[in-house]
Amino acid sequence: MSLQALFPLQELRSALEKAVKQARKRRFTQSVEMIVVLQDVDMKKPENRINVAVALPRPPPSKPSKVAVIATGDLALKAREAGADLVLDRDSLEKLASDKRGARKLAKNYDFFLAQPDLMVVVGRVLGKYLGPRGKMPQPVPPNAPIAPLIDRLKRSIRLRSRDQPQIACIIGTEDQPVEHLLENAQAVLEEILKKFPPHNIRRVYFKLTMGEPVTLTRRVAER
Repeated sequence: MSLQALFPLQELRSALEKAVKQARKRRFTQSVEMIVVLQDVDMKKPENRINVAVALPRPPPSKPSKVAVIATGDLALKAREAGADLVLDRDSLEKLASDKRGARKLAKNYDFFLAQPDLMVVVGRVLGKYLGPRGKMPQPVPPNAPIAPLIDRLKRSIRLRSRDQPQIACIIGTEDQPVEHLLENAQAVLEEILKKFPPHNIRRVYFKLTMGEPVTLTRRVAER
């Protein structure tokens, strides 16, 4: 079943418009959150969980994801030139072994991590217990692979991750973005989820702003 057959564009657009319009104005720009509730999925089984990065077609300009790169030498230089939010060399990484607070802060403040392959063992030893539970273990950068496109893609990406509960929640944009942009992002997220879970496993989809009420997406087509 195609995405448009499961959730017609007009249904997606209407739900997003309602979620944005009903929100009261705040002193900050609210995020638009998308929640997909699953059914008939045993989340205790590792194979039924999802942890992937999805590049948004229309990422919110005000809230790009933060990317940290763990590398040395030429790769570290290229990562800085490519706009990595943080570049950690081996010495800085080793120092975090005795700085639990700094390690926790690092794991919390950065959304995605890339690492030089020969540093992965050190990363696991020093940061594994902080990054692992958050699903943020680094993606190894293959030797001679251009790192700039990887950093650019991750800055435009969000993480789709399920845990013990049968639901996937993510931020698809901000309230000041055009609804059409939010619509494109919602489609990209749904397409990625449908690669992992068949339509009958999707129970409900709804949208909400940070301080808003949830708006449920009609699922008539999926329930037939």
